[in-house]
Amino acid sequence: MNKQELIEKYEAVECLVGIVSGKTILKSVLKDLKQLDEPEKVKVPQFVAEKIEYFKKTGDWDLFQAMDYLFGKKEIREWLEDKNNQETFARAWLNGYEVEEERRYRVKIKGNIKENMLVYGELLERYYFTKSLSLDNAIYSHTRKELEEAGFGWVFDCPGIEIEEVE
Repeated sequence: MNKQELIEKYEAVECLVGIVSGKTILKSVLKDLKQLDEPEKVKVPQFVAEKIEYFKKTGDWDLFQAMDYLFGKKEIREWLEDKNNQETFARAWLNGYEVEEERRYRVKIKGNIKENMLVYGELLERYYFTKSLSLDNAIYSHTRKELEEAGFGWVFDCPGIEIEEVE
């Protein structure tokens, strides 16, 4: 919360001061004042969070060294090439961060095909297509990274595949 947001908040509730007891307003003001100078945590992808955590644990790295080193790593370099992400990385390094939830997808073969849903069978420890959504020990939604690591990255570019983003 910044100062302007705080001002706008109390301007909006100014007319309620007579209705609400002074103690309630005071508690609310104190809570907001404590948050006023607290920097907001930014959201970063899991792979960025892992790198920041590693560098912070070792204690031998500063922000510049970490960014310089990571610029040589393809996945992070692609992310850092966006100037907004450079600032996000710096803010995450300095003020902490939250990890973004990765998007998850259901993968289906288009058309009238009996076994059309891609699942990961935990017992079999492999991916396969099936027709049922009721199998135990099967994962029906996958992150892009999981699919790519398993050799299924092609599904995102294939016209015969239907990709559905799930919550």
